[in-house]
Amino acid sequence: MVAEAEDDLSISMALVVDGNPTSRAILVDQMRDFGVRTVVQCSRLADARRQLEYRVFDVVLCELHFENDRVSTGQVLLDDLRRNQLLPFSTIFIMVTGEATYGKVAEAAESALDGYLLKPHSAAQLGERLRAARKRKVSLQEIFSAIEAEEFDRAADLCLQRFESRGLFWLYAARVGAELMLRTGKYAQAQRLYEAVVAANTLPWAKLGVARSMLDAGQTQEASSSLAMLIAEDPNYVDAYEVQGRAQFEMGRFDRALDNYKMACDLTPASVSRMQNLGLMTYYSGDRIEAEKILDKTTRMGLDSKMFDCQTLVLLAFARFESGDRKGLQRCVDDFSRVLERNPGAKRLKRLSSIVDAVALIQAHQLAKALDQLRAMGNTVRDPDFDFEAGSNLVALLAQLAHKAIQLEEMEPIIDSIALRFCANRALSELLAGAAQVHEPYAELVRAAHGKVLKLAEQAVGLSLKGDPRGAVERLISLGESTLNSKLIETAHAVLQRHGSKIENANELEVAVQALKGRYLKTNPRPALGEQKRQAGGLLLRAVTLAPSKAGEAVEQVVTSVPQVPEVASIPEVQGVAPIPAVNDVDQGT
Repeated sequence: MVAEAEDDLSISMALVVDGNPTSRAILVDQMRDFGVRTVVQCSRLADARRQLEYRVFDVVLCELHFENDRVSTGQVLLDDLRRNQLLPFSTIFIMVTGEATYGKVAEAAESALDGYLLKPHSAAQLGERLRAARKRKVSLQEIFSAIEAEEFDRAADLCLQRFESRGLFWLYAARVGAELMLRTGKYAQAQRLYEAVVAANTLPWAKLGVARSMLDAGQTQEASSSLAMLIAEDPNYVDAYEVQGRAQFEMGRFDRALDNYKMACDLTPASVSRMQNLGLMTYYSGDRIEAEKILDKTTRMGLDSKMFDCQTLVLLAFARFESGDRKGLQRCVDDFSRVLERNPGAKRLKRLSSIVDAVALIQAHQLAKALDQLRAMGNTVRDPDFDFEAGSNLVALLAQLAHKAIQLEEMEPIIDSIALRFCANRALSELLAGAAQVHEPYAELVRAAHGKVLKLAEQAVGLSLKGDPRGAVERLISLGESTLNSKLIETAHAVLQRHGSKIENANELEVAVQALKGRYLKTNPRPALGEQKRQAGGLLLRAVTLAPSKAGEAVEQVVTSVPQVPEVASIPEVQGVAPIPAVNDVDQGT
């Protein structure tokens, strides 16, 4: 049964990506000879990216270098797809290239490639790579079936058993297991597993995993130190720069975070998500002119990509408003209209779009309408689903209004409420102050709120130190209810956990704390740029099953431009973006 599963390609769909027509034709013919019924061809990486974002393939054969593309490579494409959870476990990705340097082979292994084939190659060599890759898929099927069923603890246990027994594909199983532990908040266990991999077989991805585990566990300084050592060992390890950027960002060291994001972009200039991070970080760091350039480039490069985050459009609209670029701002409005047409039910996109619409109203001097929108947004500040992103955008919008000499007293309490809710640590506070930077009085309001939260927490904890832990918890609960600040709510929980045995009827306080946490701490209060997808260095755990092709159908497609055809209903949506359709111009093979 296993052998049959490894050899049967009759219901598979393959994608061949190669800029050389002759080489591409050879690969297509070989796949057809193996029994693959549907083969899609792409001569450009941009077209391949589009296909892979919206369709599910069983096999991808991709060239590493493309003569007419000096910026991107097949490696960059693979990296972006995995980072953004757009390449399912079920897909076999094999890099085909004439470059036989050790560095590139090692880089391919780091990206969790299924195979690496050097040109010129024979059909037998390609078949061997395919069989080996499919063998791994079949061998680990039980693990990924558990993941599909969302039985993450069982999947992690299976991975750990495979690792400890040094069974088939034990290193890959360890990587998946550690990723599952990170996903389920078991940071210490994940760190131990990554460290065990390092001890057994020193690999950069395992060292990066140790740092990621530390970072997720709140050991930010230790993670940053480990990342610095990893970068020193391998100055071209892009994921390490990105995770280091995240670590520096969480510590509030925006200038250092910016340097790391710049390095990651320099190493992979065609990466939409990394360019996006750089643009957002540049904006919040205060360099609006440079930020506008990067955000504009990101939008032009990735607007139609599932890797694109529309927070980029919001900040681009702010930057263009500041520079007086009326036409550019209108393009942001138009771009959002296009996005919303494709995703009419996306609540987050509607919220982001309303910010851009309000900026456009201010630009057009339709102040009455703009103020109505601002007041409506201000009334949602205490809603449970009003998150940090919504808060920072509203602060930025109010700051832009005040910067245009339209200052209303009713707006300052809104700024204060947002700041008291979200100033839970230095990084969040500075990010919020950065959003208000164009109007310094608002930035100072934010920083003052941060100081107030710290003082309130210190005073409440002081009651516990004086022998009144119940009074401390009650005070923190009251402050949490009035401010909705995660630091105050979490501190109440921490004091209760430490001194619960000394508090009469502590269970009543526990119910109150848990109610606050469940209502207002649904999302991670840690700082983040845009919508968070898979972290750099992680591994995609999503598995997708492709519906089989019709019996007897052999299809070959050549893609030379972005197709515009009806949606394919069987391909699931990812992150709220509607699926791209299949290609219309299909040549029926014999």
